[in-house]
Amino acid sequence: MGLKFTKMHGLGNDFMVIDAIHQTVNLSSTQIKRWSDRHFGVGFDQLLVVESTETPGVDFRYRIFNADGSEVQQCGNGARCFAKFVYDKGLTDRTEIRVETASGIIVLYVENSGWVRVNMGAPHFLPQKLPFDMPTEKEVYDLEVNGEVIEIGAVSMGNPHAVVRVSDIGQAPVASLGSAIESHDTFPERVNVGFAEKVDAAHIKLRVYERGAEETLACGTGACAAMVVYRNWGEVGDEVTVSLPGGDLKIAWNGDRESPVWMTGPAETVFEGEIENV
Repeated sequence: MGLKFTKMHGLGNDFMVIDAIHQTVNLSSTQIKRWSDRHFGVGFDQLLVVESTETPGVDFRYRIFNADGSEVQQCGNGARCFAKFVYDKGLTDRTEIRVETASGIIVLYVENSGWVRVNMGAPHFLPQKLPFDMPTEKEVYDLEVNGEVIEIGAVSMGNPHAVVRVSDIGQAPVASLGSAIESHDTFPERVNVGFAEKVDAAHIKLRVYERGAEETLACGTGACAAMVVYRNWGEVGDEVTVSLPGGDLKIAWNGDRESPVWMTGPAETVFEGEIENV
């Protein structure tokens, strides 16, 4: 019997979503790479796997795999698609869904509009939280990359992010510089790299080079990271629209390091399918 799946996207950041509660799933990095291939497989940026949980007060557990087969801790666009998937499939009738991830518990809210609001948890700026091989926390770090010094902000949103300020998002060297920073030796687990252009105190334009996936049309945690870094620099307010190639996300954070970051945006189902699970 084939493996049933759903193809979804959040602003063009696309996912293969599998219910592993009601069917057996054989996962390997080779299998995931084959499924992710856009010519010979389903095609996706990341695979989302829905699982049951034994944690009290939590509704589900979910795992996230990049297209290269590596497992990661968190994905903002994936979280929204996850919420829509379990709600639309009747796996829950709750509109407030508590989910266990590799980076901790997150809370998802399915709104009447069909958009999903996500409590992404508090940001973490300490280098060891990313991890980032720097002795002390700074608002701006000087990173030597390919013979030049690049200024970055760094934060964990459940996964590591480096944020690079740019003056023109269209001219940002996302592929070349993103790749170099992603694999920089100061980031032992690699890092997602956001190129952020501040439009005004309520609007940021962003492109993201995601670890294990290269540039994507949207990155939810990347949008949160860009807003949080600029808010930490005192350059934006508590609510910011982050415009990505795939569309806009609403990000809110009050600047208090104990307070959560809130992300609101759409999640769409593209098609249902069945594929060989070998």
